Amino acid sequence: MRELDRIDRKILDILQREGRISITDLADRISLSATPCAERVRRLEREGVITGYHARVDPAALGMNLLVFLEIKLSAKSGDVFEKVKSELQHVPQVMECHLVSGDFDYLVKARLPAMSEYRQLLGQILKKLPASAESRSYVVMEEIKETLFLPTGAF
Repeated sequence: MRELDRIDRKILDILQREGRISITDLADRISLSATPCAERVRRLEREGVITGYHARVDPAALGMNLLVFLEIKLSAKSGDVFEKVKSELQHVPQVMECHLVSGDFDYLVKARLPAMSEYRQLLGQILKKLPASAESRSYVVMEEIKETLFLPTGAF
């Protein structure tokens, strides 16, 4: 992947904020004509810098009012165990994010659900599927202060 220049960074900044902006409007905002702007966007997509476009949905609109973070500590650690955990957690639809982390626990999981009763079921399901779970801690979110997918580009 080649180095991103100032124009690439401006494109990324604007597209993160306004993913549905037209190429013409985007080109105007970065002071390029439409054709070179479109070529840059296509290159950023092709090189995997832009990984996709999506609609952000209000979780409450789908009745997904409960946000929970779960720490999981494993009793055994090996490449095989990590692969098994990865395989199991990738296919749980309520799991929005899962990270293998350093520190006192091994995994940090973010999940959205309709209610606490469903979280209890999900927790049981996750712990039952994992090959070497030893300990877990749950954190129920009382208020969401900030959540974003925006990455600062340093363009402006």
